Formats: sequence, structure tokens, C-alpha cells
Amino acid sequence: MPWYYYLLIFWFAIINCLGALFICLDKHRARKRQWRVPERTLLLFAWLGGCLGVYLAMQLIRHKTQTKKFTIGVPLIFLVHLLLAALLAWLLNGCF
Repeated sequence: MPWYYYLLIFWFAIINCLGALFICLDKHRARKRQWRVPERTLLLFAWLGGCLGVYLAMQLIRHKTQTKKFTIGVPLIFLVHLLLAALLAWLLNGCF
């Protein structure tokens, strides 16, 4: 396996963990009525590749599950990532 595959795996692991951590942090701060993590930041983690971490944390701790921007947006971002990955694989390898 080429070295950049390991880099991609490392990136996705870190960004998913950070996305889940920030969802949990936002939930904690919401309960304490403290300064919250901006929604834009949470969605940025999803766009950077942390869709699964953000979505799983949302479901596990039941946070942002009533917000359409997250209940529809995060799965759509994941779908876009899958389509881009399939397109990239097809363009680079000619296989799908």
C-alpha cells in the first residue's frame, strides 16, 4: 500500500475523533449554558472528512438531532464524499 494511504487513514481518524469531540464539547457547554461551539465549526469538521464521527456523536449523545442543518446536512456531506471518492478512484485507476 502506498505511503499516502496511511496518511489518509491517519487524517480521517484524527478528523473524525475531533469532530465527535467537538460535538460532545458543544453538548456539555449547552447544558451548562456556556459559550457554544459555532455550528459552522461543527459542519467544517464534517466537510473536512469527519462526517462519521460527527454523525455518530450526534446520535450517541442526542445532540443536534432536531436541527435540519445537521440531520440532513451531515449525511449529504457524507454522500458527496463517497461520490468524490468513487470519481477519484475511477479517474486514477480506471476501475470502479
